[in-house]
Amino acid sequence: MKRFVCIHGHFYQPPRENPWLEAIETQDAAHPYHDWNDRITTECYAPNAASRILGPEGKIQNIVNNYSRISFNFGPTLLSWLEKNRPDVYEAILRADRESMLRFSGHGSALAQVYNHIIMPLANRRDQETQVIWGIRDFISRFKRPPEGMWLPETAVNLAVLEVLKQHDIRFTILAPHQAYRIRRLGEQQWIHVGDGRINPKRPYLCRLSSGKNIVLFFYDGPIAHEVSFGNILNDGGAFADRLTAVFSPEADTPQLVHIATDGESYGHHHRFGDMALAYCLDRIESNKKVELTIYGEYLDHVIPQYEVEIYENTSWSCVHGIERWRDHCGCHSGLHPRWKQLWRKPLRNALEALHIKLANLYEQRLAPLVIDPWHMRNEYIDIILDREQDRIEAFLRKHLNGHYNMETAVLSLKLLEMQRHSLLMFTSCGWFFDDIAGIESKQILLFAARAIQLAQEFGELDLEEPLKRELAQAPGNQPEYLDGQAVWNSFVKPSVIDLLRVGVHVAVSSLFQPPNGERGEEKLYCYQYRKEVLTMVESGKEQLLFGKIHIRSTFTWEELTACFAMVYFGDYNLMGGVRKYLPDGCSKEFADQLKAAFNRLGIPEIVRLMDGHFGTHHYTFRHLFRDEQRQILEQVMSTTLGSVESTYRQIYEQNYPIMQIMRELQIPLPKAVRTAGEYILNRDMISALAPDVLDFEWLSRLVEEMKQWSMDIDRVTIGYVAENTINRLIDQWVKNPEETIVLEKLARLVGIFEKLPIEPDFGYAQNLFFQYGRKMYSSLSRLEVSGEERRHVQVMLLRKLAEYLRVSVS
Repeated sequence: MKRFVCIHGHFYQPPRENPWLEAIETQDAAHPYHDWNDRITTECYAPNAASRILGPEGKIQNIVNNYSRISFNFGPTLLSWLEKNRPDVYEAILRADRESMLRFSGHGSALAQVYNHIIMPLANRRDQETQVIWGIRDFISRFKRPPEGMWLPETAVNLAVLEVLKQHDIRFTILAPHQAYRIRRLGEQQWIHVGDGRINPKRPYLCRLSSGKNIVLFFYDGPIAHEVSFGNILNDGGAFADRLTAVFSPEADTPQLVHIATDGESYGHHHRFGDMALAYCLDRIESNKKVELTIYGEYLDHVIPQYEVEIYENTSWSCVHGIERWRDHCGCHSGLHPRWKQLWRKPLRNALEALHIKLANLYEQRLAPLVIDPWHMRNEYIDIILDREQDRIEAFLRKHLNGHYNMETAVLSLKLLEMQRHSLLMFTSCGWFFDDIAGIESKQILLFAARAIQLAQEFGELDLEEPLKRELAQAPGNQPEYLDGQAVWNSFVKPSVIDLLRVGVHVAVSSLFQPPNGERGEEKLYCYQYRKEVLTMVESGKEQLLFGKIHIRSTFTWEELTACFAMVYFGDYNLMGGVRKYLPDGCSKEFADQLKAAFNRLGIPEIVRLMDGHFGTHHYTFRHLFRDEQRQILEQVMSTTLGSVESTYRQIYEQNYPIMQIMRELQIPLPKAVRTAGEYILNRDMISALAPDVLDFEWLSRLVEEMKQWSMDIDRVTIGYVAENTINRLIDQWVKNPEETIVLEKLARLVGIFEKLPIEPDFGYAQNLFFQYGRKMYSSLSRLEVSGEERRHVQVMLLRKLAEYLRVSVS
């Protein structure tokens, strides 16, 4: 009988965006990457879109898109980030689904997912509906087809949740084996208990619902999935394939499906090179004549479920206590801090649920007079979340406001809808999953709560924050600096709250460090548009005075503000300024003239007095910039200092070079100060020599030799990054003009130099392009080489050399 294998990957990251900027700011814990999405994409999502299959010599024999041969789901919020930040990976995922439809009888590999990964059994029916509708609409907008299956976050399930899935035409979902309670053959009366994971995972099951409908459930193979997630099976793709194909029952007389479901991040992030193990495993299974790769939708074309199942309700795949991990101190934790307690989970859940109810009531009360069904409007809001083009938003509002449309009701509606969006985001499951309320994930959901409260307060709801804080005070933390949830709120969440005036502060401060550009017109800053209507700069040496007027508009809520500002910069880190709402008689020419006069006299006390009198005591500094721009501008300010440091270090290195040579010959260690200066200069010079517009091979080779000569440490991260960028630029040039031998020569020389260095630049992009174009060119030129043309011979040799360095097989 037919034997099938299906591997499912659940690829997901929680929404990490700053709720006021709608962008992810720098996350230092993800260094050297900008943030965790960036890091995990580099380690997992991108490699799986172009995974290597190696031959016996360790060279790349094939590059494959794993997503086209497995079942997978991507969290909608992650796909949204990929679309904006890694469009190459995003397009590869969509392309894989299209390719899989050709491979799997018209069924696509991709499944939908509940929108922002909430624990569905803990949500009310209305929120369950919205989460499923948003997940389906998001899926259709991206994959251009309706989903057959849907992934439940943490596989958390009860019958009510399954009813919602079926109501929206979801055919199946995937659960853990221990979530099955009992089974029986269709038409029979006798139930068989299969608790403790004893269910046969090789067949599909029907689950009968109270509505009279059925939904298909697949229970994955628990032991193999556990080995993938927590064992070492991904060390060997061949062993992985053998493990999957070894569990078929030889005596079975019906088709069998061996399938697993794990976090997709196992394939590359949790287990380095896990994507390659997966690729090799899939390749090996495909070559097995007795086994067929499939996905769930296609498998249901082959097999009609013969058994029905009853489930244990309110269970999940990652909490042995059911779903307690997301509402109580059940004992489940990450294992990183075994002595920490999670007594904070219940108060956090209580605090957010109480807030959620108040926000729902406010939403309904304010919108009910304007729209027929506020909750239907929320369900439809996903169409705007997916595309916030202004005409599209206006059409949406006109449709739902039912004759009540004007700018006031538009802004009101958008604020209430955004309040609801953040009210849902604050239940993202990761907020409870880990060990401490001060963890990055718990802080994130509290940021969503703060944004929802801020929007609610604009409608007069002023009694939301204090009750929340009182409940959070009952949530004990595990770290001295965060004794409870209220401390997290006061020291981290509350200072993060911004409004349009704060956006104006950022624009004003950053304007000091931007080159004058005449009339700029509309500019974009995260999810805001702004226009500098008046801008006046006065300079005196390194001191600067800037004052003017700006208009700011949120592209999410359409809220607008015109503000006036004045900023005084005294050089280095000395900055002060003020921003206030613009009033026709409140930002006078008299004040500007007085400020200019005080500035020209450098009368700092007078400047402070004028600022206090005009703007109040609300002074702003570099601290009030948004995080990424804060770093960018402070690095710009620091550049003069760094220039002086480099000059001093270079002088130390060059003046002491002769004595350093003698010390080396006598095997006397260099003084630490001299070594530090030398390492700094040689690394800086190597970065300069590697720059794409410089690329000086003689200089680079000399620097490499000096590094070795003095046994100095190389800045692996920075130089690896620069090297990767230069190679990618060169490979792009070569693809555009493959006949250009000089580019091939540069590539071959450069990659050869890297072999002498203790760095590991990511050659992935270069390998992908060389595999796609270089092998074909090599094959073509090799056949023509018999003509004896010298130029072709040189090209063949260079291609062979480059293939060797990039570890790509050209056979």
